[in-house]
Amino acid sequence: MDLLSIVVPCYNEEESVEIFFDEIQKTLVDFDYEVIFINDGSDDSTLEKIKNIADSSPNVKYISFSRNFGKESAIYAGLVNATGSLVCLMDADLQHPPSLIPEMIDTISEGYDVAAARRVSKKGEPIVSTLGSKLFYKLFSAISNLDLAEGATDYRVMTRQVSDAVLQLSEYNRFSKGIFQWVGFKTKWIEYENVERVAGETGWSLWQLFTYSIEGIIAFTTVPLSMSIVLGTIFSVFAFIYLVFIIVKYLLYSDPVQGFATIMCAILFLGGIQLLSIGILGKYLEKTYKETKNRPIFIVKETNIDDR
Repeated sequence: MDLLSIVVPCYNEEESVEIFFDEIQKTLVDFDYEVIFINDGSDDSTLEKIKNIADSSPNVKYISFSRNFGKESAIYAGLVNATGSLVCLMDADLQHPPSLIPEMIDTISEGYDVAAARRVSKKGEPIVSTLGSKLFYKLFSAISNLDLAEGATDYRVMTRQVSDAVLQLSEYNRFSKGIFQWVGFKTKWIEYENVERVAGETGWSLWQLFTYSIEGIIAFTTVPLSMSIVLGTIFSVFAFIYLVFIIVKYLLYSDPVQGFATIMCAILFLGGIQLLSIGILGKYLEKTYKETKNRPIFIVKETNIDDR
């Protein structure tokens, strides 16, 4: 049986890592697997809990970062160090049900390259988060050349070929959902109902989710830049037409220019459009700036992989 490498990013998951590993052991009792925990700079006892698990389980590896680099960096580190011919990516809070793994492995054996999980509901989550998520998936698919399935998650089992393809995209600014879609390969989506966290609290606020979605859009499309050009062109045309209208009105009727409130509204509105356009351009320049620095995606403080 092929070795399955399970990559598990962790940030402040002290209450759930042991429960998670118990579920993995129960679910994969008949499988050959390794678990790679990535401690993403947790400031609680997550690393100690992971070390305890690793001490009693020879198939458990861990990598601990020097600080919090973010989930995307943790995913990349896990894929780099996975040795199995199949690679599973999932969270430690059990919102990604381990019970789906056998079905995913069966899907791979049917000829698929990727078996990915897709949430068909967001039961138990705030309405704002649910609506925002739906809007993001629709917007992302509409303005990029990638068709991102609504409710798509990072939870998936993939072949070594797919994992290696993902690692070829070694950019600093990473958006894994888009990267998985960009590399292609034959994918089957497995639907499941939303599952609440087994313990602890999520580290994602609504603002963080919003900024993460912006990062994802900028990483895979330049449409926002084109929109700035389109808006600028439209308002320039309207401004010219309005200028001609004012001149003609004055020449024909000697009507002085009036409407202080209208002028102020127009100035503030167009000023807002200009600042928005500059902000969009700035985000793309930010991405370019970070890429040209060529900094490492993550820095390892300690690991047991060399020991194993």
